[in-house]
Amino acid sequence: MLVDLNGGESMVVPVCFCVCAPAGRKSCPLCPEEKFKACYSHKLRRHLQNLHWKVYVEFEGQRMCICHLPCRHLKNSLSGDQASGRQVAHYHCVVCSVTIARKTDMISHLKRHVNKGETEASYSGSSDVPFEEPAPSGQAYEIMKELGTNVQLLPNYTTPQKSDTYFNRKMKTNRQLVFCSLAVLAEERNPLECLDAFGATGIMGLQWAKHLRNAVKVTITDINETCVKMIKENCQLNHIRVDGGSRSSRGPDGTSNEAEGVPIATVEVAKMDANVIMHLRSFDYIHLDPYGTAVNYLDSAFRNVRNLGIISVTSTDTGSLYAKSPNVTLRHYSCHIVRTEYYKELAARMVVATVARAAARCNKGIEVLLAVALEHFVLVVVRVLRGPTQADESAKRLRQLIHCQWCEERVFLKQGSMVDDNLYNQLPCNCHGSMPGKTAVELGPLWSGPLFNTGFLRGMLFAAVQHSMDDIQTLVKTLICESECTTLKSFVHGPSALTNQVECGVLIKTLQKGEESGTADQSGKRKTGEESGNVVKKLKSDASLEHPAFYYSIHRHSIRGMNMPKLNKFLQYLTEAGFRVSRTHFDPTGVRTDATLEQFKSVLTKYSVPNATTSQTSLSTEKTL
Repeated sequence: MLVDLNGGESMVVPVCFCVCAPAGRKSCPLCPEEKFKACYSHKLRRHLQNLHWKVYVEFEGQRMCICHLPCRHLKNSLSGDQASGRQVAHYHCVVCSVTIARKTDMISHLKRHVNKGETEASYSGSSDVPFEEPAPSGQAYEIMKELGTNVQLLPNYTTPQKSDTYFNRKMKTNRQLVFCSLAVLAEERNPLECLDAFGATGIMGLQWAKHLRNAVKVTITDINETCVKMIKENCQLNHIRVDGGSRSSRGPDGTSNEAEGVPIATVEVAKMDANVIMHLRSFDYIHLDPYGTAVNYLDSAFRNVRNLGIISVTSTDTGSLYAKSPNVTLRHYSCHIVRTEYYKELAARMVVATVARAAARCNKGIEVLLAVALEHFVLVVVRVLRGPTQADESAKRLRQLIHCQWCEERVFLKQGSMVDDNLYNQLPCNCHGSMPGKTAVELGPLWSGPLFNTGFLRGMLFAAVQHSMDDIQTLVKTLICESECTTLKSFVHGPSALTNQVECGVLIKTLQKGEESGTADQSGKRKTGEESGNVVKKLKSDASLEHPAFYYSIHRHSIRGMNMPKLNKFLQYLTEAGFRVSRTHFDPTGVRTDATLEQFKSVLTKYSVPNATTSQTSLSTEKTL
């Protein structure tokens, strides 16, 4: 409210003067009692002038003084730990009542209000509303709708440093991918107990309950009291009944928090640490999405997850995942990496390796269903396989990677405990012989197995189409082609000789047997219209059936002075040369293939043509000669 503290000047103070001290003594309205005790008016005025009025922010003739009351908390760290923060000094915006710590941030915040035409103050001198009561919903909350689910957001919801709840609009793709993976598992077993361990606003768990209804039993947890309260309010906003928090209280008679009308689903909301609830209860599906890395919660997740259940892990610590902070990478993931052209897939394989080690400690193995690395996050979805045998098989897929720093060729080390005389012999390139010094580094340990399950991805595509998720359908189709290592054109389009095959509700086109046998000769090679010339055709062996690891960027290895072919044409040329090839979601210019870098460059060189500048230079050189 507005209080006259300095001879007629209006100061914005979030609380009124409460003189609970002896007669003649007054307490500071902006400091807690334990920090500044009640004193006489002359000492109080000196305290206000030296501390609060000295760093005020002026707006529309009103001065906002700095406040030291416990109105706002700041988290101690951004490492994802669920701990209460410490009290910090802050300002209260007179327009929207939001709390901001820094003076420069408050000035920028007020400028945005002016640009929007919002200059009317929410505090008034005659107001009798205490500060502890929330502001009206139109000023304090913002209603956001995603996938038919409404959630209300607190101010500063995009910055976890300034708000207890956190919501990122850019993570919409991640939420939809997780939803589709849960929908596929819900088709396998019913009912399904699933856990959203870091609820925040609760939007992910609410989407599960609202669209999958009785097929899932959703539990949303968070350690923050404000988040739990916000989740319950969002449940009422979506006509979803809130269970009390204990497992035994789930039932049709729990109608205490029921919204108006018949509830469409029931969600259990609990204020509990993620590690605690995963130790206490078993789940079929667990999603971990802390702010940053999830390595602190993997052991608890694998401790009690049911057999053939699914664990999805979202990591947003892109600084350590994408080799910007190698010391943090070594500390969190026990892995050594460097910045490479395939750094996104390197991050995905590093997270899968960490997940596999956590599962092996609980005598469990994993089957990787999905691994996606985009700009803001890395998502890994794995199926849990119980038993020490499965754990041993998963542990065998953790290998070191040799990376050439000159040409960026890479290869996984062969299995075995014997020391190799020269590790450079395993690299297909000859940079070590032509370049001085050490030319390669050893990275890892990394996951060397496949990153995708084609059948599971087709089920996700069916779920995306069924629930009208148009934003991720293109991405899932790319993942399906990448998992099969085939081009999108041969996957979707084709001549009239193609037959239709329905799998998991998705229409897949395949070649007829007669046509397929007619396109291959007796040696098993595909016939092409012209000879490949200097390009060596690769024989198809059992090893080629494995999913090719990593990819090459066509722009990274382009030839100077030459116009390279279009990417889709280049994929066709590689296929004609006898290699498995597909595009990759990790890099829009990347090509996933089982060809070596030398073979990749030979095909690229063959079908590249000189540009105009190179042609003119060669002509002028010939005339000079």
